[in-house]
Amino acid sequence: MATELVLVTGMSGAGKTTALKMLEDMGYFCVDNLPVPLIDKFVQLVREGGEGKASGVAMGVDIRSSDFSNLRNVLADLKEKGIPFRILFLDADDTTLVKRYKETRRSHPLARGGRVQDGLRKEREAVGFLKKDADYILDTSQLLTRDLKTELEKIFIQDQDFRSLMITVLSFGFKYGIPADSDLVFDVRFLPNPYYVPELKELTGKDRPVHDFVMQYEVSGQFIDKLEDLIRFLIPNYIEEGKTQLVISIGCTGGRHRSVTLAEELFSRLKDSHEYGIRIEHRDIQKDSFLKKE
Repeated sequence: MATELVLVTGMSGAGKTTALKMLEDMGYFCVDNLPVPLIDKFVQLVREGGEGKASGVAMGVDIRSSDFSNLRNVLADLKEKGIPFRILFLDADDTTLVKRYKETRRSHPLARGGRVQDGLRKEREAVGFLKKDADYILDTSQLLTRDLKTELEKIFIQDQDFRSLMITVLSFGFKYGIPADSDLVFDVRFLPNPYYVPELKELTGKDRPVHDFVMQYEVSGQFIDKLEDLIRFLIPNYIEEGKTQLVISIGCTGGRHRSVTLAEELFSRLKDSHEYGIRIEHRDIQKDSFLKKE
């Protein structure tokens, strides 16, 4: 089959519909919520029709699709017929999914009027075989829409060697609490604090004077070198283990100067690799300013 076939699936609320819209913008012919019994017939029509002007064909299938329980057999039949396809699995952690359902005021298709958490548990059991066989797993828990688009372009346009790990480098202030989704937490409050330098106090770690102040000390360079070495050691092991989301949190007192500087420095050193996706976020960078205005 000349036309590429992609099965877009995953957890309800993880971004399947958004991903399909993005693939459509990339030139794919997209069909959402295709009933499972029709997949085989649809694929036959695609094969007979040829490529046309489409870059490929993307089929959206999830727990809501009719006769979903038979999907495993349908996919096995496609493989037996020698029809190639790739599986894109969209996932997110339960906390994020529950929040999204509450924001949209929608009920989970398997909750049956009960708790969303119960529906998610049943769904994870039902779609587990798809995640296990997936060619690509994108965890959207920390992804902005533009980040998801970037990752899809890497896979389906740039044809890069894709790894499912998405790294978030996150700066924060300890006085506002440690981020609950942190995988690794590093405390940089041992570094000299620009807060006590009058001309630097109102700036942030994204400003060059603050960056230069923090990084002028030998201990700062030693710390970032050792941190980079540790992260580069961990990444391939996390990938091998199947981890899809890694949040590296770097904290100082207020999350405005030192943590931002070190987070930016780490991101700069890691951003050019094609082994993983990476983004940076500064959670508390403006909080002190807002509190002063109030």
